[in-house]
Amino acid sequence: MPAEPDPNKLPPWQPQNAPPAVVIRQHSNGRRPEVAFGPQGSMPQPPAAPEPLPPPPTSAPPAQAGNHRATGKASSARMNVDYEAVRRLRRQVSDELSAVLTNNANVSADYRQAEGERLAARAVREYVDGLMRRGEPVSDAQEQALLDAVAADLFGLGRLQLLLDDPTIINIHVLGCDHVRIERSTGEVSLGPPLADTDDELIAMFQTLAMRAGSTERSLSSTKPWLDMQLPDGSRLTVVYQVSVRPIATIRRHTLVDISLDELRDRYEMMDVLISNFLKAAMRAGFNIMIAGLADAGKTTMLRALSREIPEWEQFVTLEESRELQLEKTGRHPWVMSLEAREGHGSRGADGRPTGEVTIADLIPLTLRMSTQRIIVGEVRSREIVPMLQAMSTSRGSMCTIHARNPRAVMDRIIELALSHGNEMRVDLARRMAAGALDLIVYVNVEDETKIGGRKLRYVSEIVEVGGMAEDRLVSTTIFGPGPDGRAVPRHLPERLRDPLMRVGYDPRELTGYIAAGERNLGAWVRPLATIARRR
Repeated sequence: MPAEPDPNKLPPWQPQNAPPAVVIRQHSNGRRPEVAFGPQGSMPQPPAAPEPLPPPPTSAPPAQAGNHRATGKASSARMNVDYEAVRRLRRQVSDELSAVLTNNANVSADYRQAEGERLAARAVREYVDGLMRRGEPVSDAQEQALLDAVAADLFGLGRLQLLLDDPTIINIHVLGCDHVRIERSTGEVSLGPPLADTDDELIAMFQTLAMRAGSTERSLSSTKPWLDMQLPDGSRLTVVYQVSVRPIATIRRHTLVDISLDELRDRYEMMDVLISNFLKAAMRAGFNIMIAGLADAGKTTMLRALSREIPEWEQFVTLEESRELQLEKTGRHPWVMSLEAREGHGSRGADGRPTGEVTIADLIPLTLRMSTQRIIVGEVRSREIVPMLQAMSTSRGSMCTIHARNPRAVMDRIIELALSHGNEMRVDLARRMAAGALDLIVYVNVEDETKIGGRKLRYVSEIVEVGGMAEDRLVSTTIFGPGPDGRAVPRHLPERLRDPLMRVGYDPRELTGYIAAGERNLGAWVRPLATIARRR
């Protein structure tokens, strides 16, 4: 914990380049499967050998800049892999695996995958040996790339798996089978390899994925030409086709899952010590908090960091359209109950909804019967805003995120979503519901300078106290507001929330010296915001 700043002495800024917005954690998963591993006893004979496979190229072209993997093993994204050979090898291994498991139906998924990897390693080895006997050299890197591709096609996400295995990639944008745009944590943008040979093959891959992945049923079809789901590694996948010229897919990686407010302050400079201390006290006091900002501003990351302040043994509920928070996976909250919405299928009922559909709006009233005081909604973006506000008005410590262009637009966005709830909702009623449910609005901003050679800079720009209603007007106080560079600095002392903060050991008067500094108020930020635009 850094030393508390002196309100009477503003910290000097030492100009220097800010650290990268994301710290890359390298890992290696390049161990090839051991051929000696396999089931006990005799093995059934594999099916007859398939037709000869086309040989892979004897040399690989130079790797495109930015398309390397940081996993310590060769990547088929860097090798000119023959995917016709991959498909044939995958079919061969799939047939052999089916034969092996014919008399062993009740085996675990881990056993099935291990046996498949063993068979894939043998099939690739035999294929490569055949090429080399014919005088066609194959390097270890090419053999490894071929094995990676076969394993990914058999058990993973095909060619997409090779990109997901790269920890430096944070976003993947797909426009058709052969247009792939990759964003890395360093801010670098590059083109990736094709994910399929045709658009139809790409859609078939996503349809298969929708059927077998996730804990709730998903589909991608002509009657529902979109898909929103969580991938096995926790990434978020969104797919649209038929209503677009070519299939469109976006994958957002979550690199900061187990994150704290201290880490956001010290490693990523998303806030200063004044803001982190205030937010910790707000969590101790059980304030209802709404986190707002643009897409990719870091709202979900902020929500995870705030959730880290929840006591370990507290029972609470998370509600999401598709799981992104992943609080149940960190091990820090053994009593978190993670609920996910479910899509409906088939005919529509009397209410006009697809059979089997379960929405967040359906789940919120249910959570109130679970003896929990805290509800966390990953993202509020539709009519569920009304039951969410109703739940917040009778709970403490609840949180959610919402998209808004700027802090002033947050309340307008809340009213807009509330009006979609039904004809009985009015503007004044929506405003009163928000005033009675919310305590704080935290706005996170993002400055994207990747197009001019910079990076994405994310930071808290404003923290607003919701003070209730005065006649027909909502009262608010800007506790932290934009400073000279847009980052939040102390502006006013809290009013309605002062006493609850004092009861949990936080004295808001520590902000007084900064507020009194006026234009010299730079908060407690360690260094100036290192933007390219401001250096010009």
